Amino acid sequence: MEIQERVAKLRKLMEDNGMDAYIIPSSDSHLSEYVADHFKSRQWISGFTGSAGTVVITLKDAGLWTDGRYYIQAEQQLQNSGIRLFRAADPKVPSYTEWIREHLPEGSALGFDGHVFSAKQLKDMEKEFDGKIAIKFNQDLVGQLWKDRPSIPAQNIFVHDVGYAGRSRIEKLNDLRQQMKGKGANVHLLTALDDIAWLLNIRGDDVPNNPVTIAYVLVAEETCYLCIDEGKVPATVKTELEEDGIQIKGYAAVTELLQGLQGNDSILIDPESVNAVLYHAIHPQVKKVEGANPSTLLKAIKNETELDNLRTSNTYDGVAMVRFIKWLKTAIGKEEITELSAGDTLEALRRENKECVGLSFDTIAGYKDHAAMMHYKATSENAYTLKAEGFLLVDSGGQYFGGTTDITRTIVLGPLTEEEKRDFTLVLKGHIALATVKFLYGATGSNLDVLARQPIWKYGMDYKCGTGHGVGMFLNVHEGPQRLSQMHNATKLEDGMILTNEPGIYKEGKHGIRTENMMVVIKDEETEFGQFMRFEALTYCPIDLAGVDQSLLTDEEQTWLDEYNKMVYDKLESYLNEEEKAWLAQEIRM
Repeated sequence: MEIQERVAKLRKLMEDNGMDAYIIPSSDSHLSEYVADHFKSRQWISGFTGSAGTVVITLKDAGLWTDGRYYIQAEQQLQNSGIRLFRAADPKVPSYTEWIREHLPEGSALGFDGHVFSAKQLKDMEKEFDGKIAIKFNQDLVGQLWKDRPSIPAQNIFVHDVGYAGRSRIEKLNDLRQQMKGKGANVHLLTALDDIAWLLNIRGDDVPNNPVTIAYVLVAEETCYLCIDEGKVPATVKTELEEDGIQIKGYAAVTELLQGLQGNDSILIDPESVNAVLYHAIHPQVKKVEGANPSTLLKAIKNETELDNLRTSNTYDGVAMVRFIKWLKTAIGKEEITELSAGDTLEALRRENKECVGLSFDTIAGYKDHAAMMHYKATSENAYTLKAEGFLLVDSGGQYFGGTTDITRTIVLGPLTEEEKRDFTLVLKGHIALATVKFLYGATGSNLDVLARQPIWKYGMDYKCGTGHGVGMFLNVHEGPQRLSQMHNATKLEDGMILTNEPGIYKEGKHGIRTENMMVVIKDEETEFGQFMRFEALTYCPIDLAGVDQSLLTDEEQTWLDEYNKMVYDKLESYLNEEEKAWLAQEIRM
């Protein structure tokens, strides 16, 4: 009823402002995937808590569009809300703009808050509606209704030491300015929070699980402006930044700086990451050079210092995971363990390491059918108590000063059905196919995605999400531009890029299975046909042999599994006590 009342109040505001439809996306003013509570307008208006989705409210109808990761969750959370679910990844389902075009008559007006829509999204809608639907992008109607809205976070920033980052902010700025010059620009606007944190070697705590700070950066030929709540910058950090030529301005000063650009200026701007309001703050006489932020690709290719630190951080993470799995398998059936308490125990084990700052995302600990919801989150109301049977899927990660980790293990708690064991093994086969591929330089993640799906497709099954994503360096757990997906991606896989490898099978009402490792692209041999590439595993945690139907594995797959688990033992041995080493050796059948 509360959601229905909110929607009714929004409709009244829409009428008052001459709007026939209103769009509420999931993003913040920086077009982030994960946002601070202040920006969770879509969650507030709909009750749907997933990280991705868009709500459209008309005067008589309402819909939520989300992807395959959230179908089950969204269907449950939208019950009795009056908001319909549109399964955006399914065939023949219209996009929300197509639906608007079909349902609003010519002469209607559409509204949204242009701070949380990209300039490209606005341009695309203007083209699609072709003047037949008016667009008003200057009002945050949800903000007017949301009386107890959380404030914008203001946590202090801190320096990410060059011993972790590998390169100084001066070196990174020089590289960025060279890229700007090559594109004919003397100014560059950065709004993506992880790009800003990477560029200036700073970190923050404004967004849960993402060590970023809410800020803007404007890079000129001689000056770099950091637009930020100045109260978040400790004196020592301010001094260090200013010594490196960074001028500190207030957060809102970015608009004044953009409005102050002259006709002879040329600004490099990414219309996909800059919000519509800031884009339109730039005078029309200023030349806009539109393209992806160079920092996004520079950030994605990790240097050797970063890779060494990531290997170390994943070692720490593997130790926590092994201790967790040992505890779980030893305690199951002897003490009460819930999905919530399992997640809490794993977090506590991670935090025992002084390098661990926190989690890289909220832990997904799903038992049996709960694991079929890819982004399930246990609560005190819905958490299952674990039993000595079936699977527990645990998707989790840590934020370490030396890197971000992301791992999923599907853990066998007791007897399995033939179907469960078969599905576990098919996911493993998909994982191995991708982990062992040798590919010619120039390939993209779109070229390789099918390898992980092939063993699953053979049995008439699929997973409605990508196979892998980039991972940040003590930054966001999801990082572009590279990804493994059936969706087109033009980014070539470069030496030093990080990707996850996470095929899965999800059966509503039954089980969910995923096996996920982080891996880095590295060079293989070079022949007369070109440079070949391969992947190196960065995740060090055993794959549960109790879930494997060995009759479905080829000899090569069995060899990879044995060698991978043995590598894990060798990596972690020196960090484990005698009891833990003995347990791990038995677990991997050494």
